[in-house]
Amino acid sequence: MPDLTSRYALLCVGNSMMGDDGAGPRLAELCVEKPLAGWTVVDGGAVPENDIGYLRELRPAHLVIVDATDMGLAPGEMRIIDEDDIADMFMMTTHNLPLTFLIQQLRTDIPHITFVGIQPDVVAFYFPMSAAVEQAVSHLYQRLPALEQGLGIAPFRQETA
Repeated sequence: MPDLTSRYALLCVGNSMMGDDGAGPRLAELCVEKPLAGWTVVDGGAVPENDIGYLRELRPAHLVIVDATDMGLAPGEMRIIDEDDIADMFMMTTHNLPLTFLIQQLRTDIPHITFVGIQPDVVAFYFPMSAAVEQAVSHLYQRLPALEQGLGIAPFRQETA
């Protein structure tokens, strides 16, 4: 049963068995260890589309989606990625469906959706999470309570050749 008192939802995406791709699940673990008031946390793992129905029923005012995303930045760098840019980018993904599909499915029920990408260093089976990505996850966890004032994360800007 969804917690209907939550104003915010966090969808953590990734595969914790693949090094830095586990950034999302690691953030979900942090939120279980130290829950954030007003937040419902969903560990979407490698198949976040399985949580579409739950998130629609929850109807948060704002959904934050977090995933390791290859943006060509230094490991651990975070960016807010515009929905329109997600489809245009080559996004490192271990998921069955593109994240654009997931966002489109949720858009009718959730007014505000923010996608946060964390630049991975190593994405390979059985590798540990890098220190840079672990630190980024910790910083993002600390910023989530201030969502209404902004997360303090720069928007992603694609380089044009």
